[in-house]
Amino acid sequence: MISAFFNIRKIPELRNRIVFTLLMIVLYRLGCAITCPGVNADVLRHYFSERVTDPAGGGVMALFNIFSGGALQQCAIFSLGVMPYISASIMMQLLTAVIPQLGKLAKEEGGRQKITQLTRYVTIILCLFQGWLMTRQFVSPMDSILPGIKDTMAKYGPLVADGGIMFTITSVITLTAGTMFLMWIGDQITDRGIGNGMSMVISVGIVAALPAALVLAWKTFVPSGDTAAVNPMVLVLMVAFLVLVIAGVICITQAQRRIAIHYAKRVVGRKVFGGTAQYMPLKVNYAGVMPIIFGQALLVFPSTMITMIAPESRGAQTFAEMLNTGWLHYTIYSAMIFFFSYFWVATQFQPQQIADDLKKANGYIPGVRPGKPTADFLDHSMTRLTFAGAMFLTVIALLPEMLSRQAGVPPLAAQFFGGTSILIVVGVVLDTMRQIETHLLQRHYDGFLRKGKLRGRFDRTPELRGAAATNTVLIWVSVGIALLVLAGIVAFIVGGVK
Repeated sequence: MISAFFNIRKIPELRNRIVFTLLMIVLYRLGCAITCPGVNADVLRHYFSERVTDPAGGGVMALFNIFSGGALQQCAIFSLGVMPYISASIMMQLLTAVIPQLGKLAKEEGGRQKITQLTRYVTIILCLFQGWLMTRQFVSPMDSILPGIKDTMAKYGPLVADGGIMFTITSVITLTAGTMFLMWIGDQITDRGIGNGMSMVISVGIVAALPAALVLAWKTFVPSGDTAAVNPMVLVLMVAFLVLVIAGVICITQAQRRIAIHYAKRVVGRKVFGGTAQYMPLKVNYAGVMPIIFGQALLVFPSTMITMIAPESRGAQTFAEMLNTGWLHYTIYSAMIFFFSYFWVATQFQPQQIADDLKKANGYIPGVRPGKPTADFLDHSMTRLTFAGAMFLTVIALLPEMLSRQAGVPPLAAQFFGGTSILIVVGVVLDTMRQIETHLLQRHYDGFLRKGKLRGRFDRTPELRGAAATNTVLIWVSVGIALLVLAGIVAFIVGGVK
């Protein structure tokens, strides 16, 4: 594995792709520190620093802040992150599977480009709506949505000094432009860098919160002074548990059942075709992280709307709190994960079409008749695998909340023990390593596993991506980022002097 890292610098194309990706990541992290005009970021920064240590109410805040890469804590221009685009992509995928016209369009030549264009239009609409909601929260924060924000504002002043119509228009446009710029960064990483751009942006934002999570965990379990210190062995056991969780996530993410496929021999002239045996891989976690994202969105949205519509109603507030915590939350959350796991498989996995394609190619599964019996066999096999994958997703999704509420782990640190964060990071790391290994093996260098059997989430070949970034592009991007870093340092120094 170590030799693979040294071999990277011997391949100019791969080296340029990695350097370009790192420069785009630096540009993204700089944008996460630029505050929206007219917002006092110190108020929200103090609020998040107080709430992430509260096991009773900081889980949702910590999750939102992690997915924005810390931009939400800074009221930055990237506060919306790429989640509007992810939501729009999921919506279009589901609509493509449900609406026959969109499904037919996706199969036509150039249809995917049209669907991608529609996805971008939907993203702009979602950005405008979510940006307006976030701007309203900046102007008049509600204790029902941000618990304790009124106390923080009493200490450090209002979040927005002038919340007029001009501030609303400026903030909505700024937040929308920030998300669109993030989409451009993701596309550039996909075309000219290494890895999947959008997933890379999300994973970098998650990893950026890791140092703060480690500090919180250390302060929680190894207190200083003469106070009653917690046994340090608890921290050691937590680290071992974290390693175990990551290993389990990798195993389930890579796990698959291989269905043997045999092809009959065909004689065409003097040549013999077929007669070979291949495998059809059926993934255990076929839906990936999508069921967790769907479940979280559908649970957070109703409780948020209830608190906004009836902020004075005690019954409504109690029901909204039950949707966020307690046995009702866990029950509904688990049921949603199971439902969306099967729903995703039902819309994306088509056993009848696979059976027809095998029959046309003279392929068959040993012991199973072609046609409908093959489709029934694939459907039955996928149903059992989906149940195992849904059980795994349920455990991973509930693990951070259980650790936060039962073991007293800070919510920010608990997010790295499971849930969406760990699944995304593991998937992105596996996919990036697979792409790097592909470049190494194509040029006869040893890969990370030498045999080149590392499987990622995205089966893409280098021919499907854009060309590597040229030296001129890298130089100009480096100069631009260096100027931004220099301007940020000067602004920080001037602000400190004042």
